[in-house]
Amino acid sequence: MAELLFRLRHVTDEEAEEVRDLFAAEGLDTYETQAGFFRLGVDAIWLRNPDQHDAAIAALNAYQAERLERAQREHAAAVERGDQMTLWKHLAAHPLQVVLVLLAVGLVAALTLLPFLGLARA
Repeated sequence: MAELLFRLRHVTDEEAEEVRDLFAAEGLDTYETQAGFFRLGVDAIWLRNPDQHDAAIAALNAYQAERLERAQREHAAAVERGDQMTLWKHLAAHPLQVVLVLLAVGLVAALTLLPFLGLARA
């Protein structure tokens, strides 16, 4: 019976391709499914041979640990260079967008709390 190895929903094309290449390099018997037009299925990579499950999980865990380490290094380097986007940098670059988002958040909060504030006065 096939086993789910890796869900592809919300995964970048780069990461999905790296995972496909990893499984191919390990010689694992996998296949891919798509969710379909109405998104009723699952975008995923499946393992056909259950005897390869332990090897597949070990390879995937090693890949994900390496990818996490790489992402953390890239983030630290961006922070060190001053390239990391912060709220203040975003505000300076897109002031209208930030103000409109803050107004929308305030409006939603006010509409949510309005019935409770009315109860407190009564």
